[in-house]
Amino acid sequence: MLLDTGQGHQIYVEQRGEGIPALVLHGGPGSGCTPAHYDLFDLNRFCVTLMDQRGCGRSQPNAADQLRALDRNTTQDLIQDIEQVRQSLGVDQWVVFGGSWGSTLAMAYAAAHPHRVSAMVLAGVATTTARDLQWLYGDIGNLFPEAYDAFTGHVPEVGAAPEDTQARIAAYAARLRDPSVCQAAADAWCQWETAIFGGDIRQKGSRYADPRFRLGFARLVTHYFTNGAWLDDGQIQRDVGLIAHIPCTLIHSRFDPSCPFRAAWDLSRVWHASTLQVLEGMTHSALDTDMKDAVRHATDALVL
Repeated sequence: MLLDTGQGHQIYVEQRGEGIPALVLHGGPGSGCTPAHYDLFDLNRFCVTLMDQRGCGRSQPNAADQLRALDRNTTQDLIQDIEQVRQSLGVDQWVVFGGSWGSTLAMAYAAAHPHRVSAMVLAGVATTTARDLQWLYGDIGNLFPEAYDAFTGHVPEVGAAPEDTQARIAAYAARLRDPSVCQAAADAWCQWETAIFGGDIRQKGSRYADPRFRLGFARLVTHYFTNGAWLDDGQIQRDVGLIAHIPCTLIHSRFDPSCPFRAAWDLSRVWHASTLQVLEGMTHSALDTDMKDAVRHATDALVL
């Protein structure tokens, strides 16, 4: 269904299963949910809600088609949407899963509405700090110099220094709003996103193979990251005290190239009701086999 949350946005929501209410918050920002997210839960024991965040997936408008999808599209707006979805479904409390950017959103939502979250499972943990963004769009270029040269070369006026990461993201964001160059910018941005995992946007079967997906995704990611996700730098870590009583399983790969393990480690040391599970590979997506198995084990444990 499409839920009109006001401010010109309609949020796509769907449910499957029966039992304990659960919510999936996808990554990106802008990747959208897929039916595969249901596999993270036992649908005989959980009633799982998928929602596509503003501007992406089946929500309307879509950032790939209309720039107005970026209007009134902030972390605080997404938190408000989650609450409207919860109220519309008659849910009192729910288990919240978040992957990658979705983990940042999940923690921000829980901090704002801690009495609405019964437990959390977070995978590929991201806190969206300036340090983490510099890692992903700057420092890790030392490990992937060929791909990094192409990524930074698309905005040559900024240069390739890691400390220029914010200016680089802003330069991409500007190009992504220009109809004459937006698709080329989206292609370059998404090629970098895939290259650090050994992929390619032309790979058959990849979500990035769809030019429309690439454009909407890149527009939303740069929109959020240019603005620091509308969070004070380090806010997620500082607000842990507001959610430290909520049981949470943090699942992170030690060699995740997208999100440094340090963020999950630091959270686990101050989140008293959390447990940290470390995978020794480099997987990041909750839908990758190793991560999916770990998430499913964590959600199953909530009802054992």
